[in-house]
Amino acid sequence: FRLALIQLHVSAVKSDNLQRACGLVREASAKGAKVVALPECFNSPYGTQYFKEYAEKIPGELTQKLSEVAKECGIYLVGGSSIPEEDGGKLYNTCTVFGPDGAMLAKHRKVHLFDINIPGKIQFRESETLSPGNSFSMFDTPYCKVGLGICYDIRFAEMAQIYGQKGCQLLIYPGAFNLTTGPAHWELLQRGRAVDNQVYVATVSPARDEKASYVAWGHSTVVNPWGEVIAKAGAEETIIYADIDLKKLAEIRQQIPILSQKRCDLYGVETKK
Repeated sequence: FRLALIQLHVSAVKSDNLQRACGLVREASAKGAKVVALPECFNSPYGTQYFKEYAEKIPGELTQKLSEVAKECGIYLVGGSSIPEEDGGKLYNTCTVFGPDGAMLAKHRKVHLFDINIPGKIQFRESETLSPGNSFSMFDTPYCKVGLGICYDIRFAEMAQIYGQKGCQLLIYPGAFNLTTGPAHWELLQRGRAVDNQVYVATVSPARDEKASYVAWGHSTVVNPWGEVIAKAGAEETIIYADIDLKKLAEIRQQIPILSQKRCDLYGVETKK
């Protein structure tokens, strides 16, 4: 099946972001994409100072629009982390997924909050305004099961391993790495998660805006289970496409059967919830 990643240029105007995102979703669908993904914070500038201002409840106006365009196009739509979600006085970095009938299939709240301090380069604390999610998020398609993470979640190998154990063959991470962590680790982490678990891994970033307070790396990417980059964007607004070949995935797992050769008598990774 064909996967499309929409690397969207994000402005400060919510209505413009949503309108442009829906237009690009329609374009991707017209070119044969069956699963379409939007980037992290595609409807809001990325920054703790923006989260409360742009927050919405789910369901709400934005998720209703995503539901409608998914149904109109007959696709599976991974709605990036569209907005900060407001629920019970708390804010979450949340990704919603809609099926071809417009129904919400999954809602993933970012599990690992991005709190870092690299002296002289970047300091950022999502926990100043956001609360963490506490669950894994998967959804089924006629093609394969898909696991979800958001940005910093990709650094935690155990999370991807759990998704692999639960039968996911594609992991999608809306993300917004910066100009320090992006060139260092963005592709490396994707290839690692793909090879470790013999799955396809897709990351979808906002386009780079040098004038923004937080500048995203861009370079939305798809990696196959052999660790090969099969599609990659530059820094600009664009749509990239990749054909997800589940036969190739099965062949790789047969040739190097790491999933059946794990020493579960010596080690293991398990969920607590």
